[in-house]
Amino acid sequence: MVAAVQAITTAQGHPGLHHFDGDVSRLAPARVLESQIATARALEPALLGVVRNRLTVDVPAVIEGDYLTPAAAAAALREGAAAGREVRAVFLHEGDPGRIAANYACREPDEGDQTERAAVSAAYSRWLAGQAASHGLPVVEARPWDTLTARVRQALERRTDAG
Repeated sequence: MVAAVQAITTAQGHPGLHHFDGDVSRLAPARVLESQIATARALEPALLGVVRNRLTVDVPAVIEGDYLTPAAAAAALREGAAAGREVRAVFLHEGDPGRIAANYACREPDEGDQTERAAVSAAYSRWLAGQAASHGLPVVEARPWDTLTARVRQALERRTDAG
């Protein structure tokens, strides 16, 4: 979603969506993390626009992405409930920078060492998990892969039963 919204906006009109325009390789990891969080927060209105649109039709939809915030998900759940519709959210968590770096190496083999990027991604995942917990939203560890679907289903069922 971030790429689509960035394509139709400018840094002048929507600076919160364009933190990563240009060369970010010289940014300190803490600044990259701050920029990721700021970008995610800037996208919240767009996410809620998508949810509002989906609430007008009786067709299931999945909205996913690494810039979706727990605050926006919690707002979507409230709007869905107000509309008499079921909206659910779950956040996957991978906090191991080594695993993330290995994933980057597999999918982007020509990019070289990405341990610093992986450390930032792990920190962002921890931030998302903490935010999700503060909003009462389920957080599921991404691994092991072979049980992920069942664990997501269980987390959503527990949330529905508790809700």
